[in-house]
Amino acid sequence: MPTPGVTGTPAGDRDGPSAAAGRDWRRAQAALDDDLRLHLAELVADAADDLAGDFYRVLLADPEAAPLLSHDLVRTRLRASLAGWLCRLFANAPLPDFDTMAAGQRHIGEVHARVRVPIHLVGRGARLIKAGLAGRLAASLDDRDRLVQALIHIETVMDIAIELMNTAFVSDLKRETRNEEAYRLFFLSQDLTLERESQRAALLEWNQTVLLALAGGAHVAGAATGTTLPAIGRSEFGLWFHHRGSIMFEGLPVLDQVARLMQAIDGRVLPDIDGARATGGDIAAGLGALQGAVGEIRFVLKQAFEGLIGIEAGRDALTRTLNRRFLPAILNREIALALRRKRPFALIMIDLDHFKAINDAHGHSAGDAALRRAAETILGTCRGSDIVFRYGGEEFLVVAVETDDAAAREMAERLRAAIAATDITLASGAHIVITASIGIAVFDGHPDYGRLIDAADRAMYDAKHGGRDRVVSAPTSLTCPEPAPATTGSAARSPGPVPAQGAT
Repeated sequence: MPTPGVTGTPAGDRDGPSAAAGRDWRRAQAALDDDLRLHLAELVADAADDLAGDFYRVLLADPEAAPLLSHDLVRTRLRASLAGWLCRLFANAPLPDFDTMAAGQRHIGEVHARVRVPIHLVGRGARLIKAGLAGRLAASLDDRDRLVQALIHIETVMDIAIELMNTAFVSDLKRETRNEEAYRLFFLSQDLTLERESQRAALLEWNQTVLLALAGGAHVAGAATGTTLPAIGRSEFGLWFHHRGSIMFEGLPVLDQVARLMQAIDGRVLPDIDGARATGGDIAAGLGALQGAVGEIRFVLKQAFEGLIGIEAGRDALTRTLNRRFLPAILNREIALALRRKRPFALIMIDLDHFKAINDAHGHSAGDAALRRAAETILGTCRGSDIVFRYGGEEFLVVAVETDDAAAREMAERLRAAIAATDITLASGAHIVITASIGIAVFDGHPDYGRLIDAADRAMYDAKHGGRDRVVSAPTSLTCPEPAPATTGSAARSPGPVPAQGAT
């Protein structure tokens, strides 16, 4: 609904949507008289909390929105944030400033993109709030002309705010989509023959473990529900398929085929075999079904691997770990998997201690050698299903899949010990030893990956300040603030290009 006297952006206006929105914003503010502005500000202040509550009650009933808003911290904090947002948009004094307002909307849009809030839900929320304000205004104003003026002001102000928010959302989401595609291309650039043989061996190893369990009659760790036999979904092959194979084969029928076969094995075939064994029945039919399903998995994977075309992309040239520009793509994927599968994952932030001293004492070539050896150690210590990034000059970040706090702590201690035991021989013949300070943060259900990165980062700094060469876990209930919109502080450490080694 246009503001009186305000037309659309002229055809010759080439200064961008933000400038056009700024002109519309200032015209809308100037068109409102002081008495009506005060009345609207008081009405919004009185209604903001109720409107925010109504808004979240509606969204929590939406199956698409509910998983994003089910976390207590999101629900409690966002209700207050939404109420405050409304009050700032319709403040009486000081007069709302466009630049400040626009920066806030852009930050909200960036957070929405990180959390992957569907853009149509934002539009629905705005519609609910505008309807709620319109009803309250109609009950409070007898003068029809002033009522129309106030309704137009609400419509214009909220539309401008949502427009800026969604512009930032789309821009951020496009960037992450490009990175997701580059991340997939990175996986396609690997030695696919080696990857195929490694996972073929992992599948056969799991199959052999099942047969040995049947022969020995013993319970096996990681058993499928309702059976003593090991679940394929929790095997090394199963973890690889869910967390890395799903990237390599994205968009291909193999994903649904293998997932369906694995579900049948864990949900039906293994329980049938175990049940028949427990009652002294014949397990031959069950074993035949098991071997048939395993054979089909091997066949469809072989076909899928043969259909992939690899190109070289996205690897850190020095350490051969992932470039951290892929971090948003993979963390969004892991968060979605964790919410769907109800299993946690952990971030392990690793910072090499006194690294500047290595460069100062031995030169940057020695620093490069240390980084390469540290990366080799980290990659060799992690599981095949885990994902290792070079996060900064001498920092690495491990995404430890399906890992709770205790397992993450154990993995981090293994990494710390392995790094400390790594002997680095320089070209000069000198030997240096490195240690690492390590921080852990376990996913607690909050959908914003920036908060989890901040928690791991803070824990790593606690380890460094506590004496180095140690592991520190973030609190189980994370309380890190949202990353600031400015380019200082934690926002300066958001995923982006890794600096050149010479800068460390």
